[in-house]
Amino acid sequence: MALPVDPARYGAFLAAMFVMAITPGPANLFAIATGMEKGKGAALLGVVGMNSATLIWFAGSALGLGALIIAFPQAFHILALLGAAYLVWLGLKSLWAGWKNAESHAVATVKGGKSAFLDGFTVQIANPKALLFFTAVLPPFIDVNRPLAPQLLMFAIATIGMDLISMSAYGLGGAALSTRMNEPVFRRVFAFVVGALLICAAILIVSRG
Repeated sequence: MALPVDPARYGAFLAAMFVMAITPGPANLFAIATGMEKGKGAALLGVVGMNSATLIWFAGSALGLGALIIAFPQAFHILALLGAAYLVWLGLKSLWAGWKNAESHAVATVKGGKSAFLDGFTVQIANPKALLFFTAVLPPFIDVNRPLAPQLLMFAIATIGMDLISMSAYGLGGAALSTRMNEPVFRRVFAFVVGALLICAAILIVSRG
């Protein structure tokens, strides 16, 4: 019985995917910021949102979305700019909170992230790193002599698995810092750090998009 993916190609893909997963980018920076601001639950929910967007990318790739975006790149540029603008807005909110409110409460409470899933989805669906992956990194590993769907399934399992581990590690690392939120000085510093991380993620989206 033939394997869905050539083992040599799959091994090379795993190596490339590992490097991409651990490299800091908009998604990982967002995971850190969400963990710092809203805690572990929201960080993990944001990771689920980002990987849900990755599933959309894989489904779109199976339907030829990658070729469509190459043919009409302006549509993706607009999407990327909207995503970047959203991150800037979140970052400015955090900077403003650090400037105005960080010292106004004796005890800080980590907020539950009701919109963390949607925020994560928005970040990843507009992530130029995702476009690079599906238009430049993935195609060379696809064997045109084998059925496409089983190959995409195997690649999706590896991609989402590594992203889940990497993004969760970044997010939980950020959440670990949130336990110090009862310290007024730390609250102020972390609010500025969160804002800076989100704005850096937006800059990465624009510069890579």
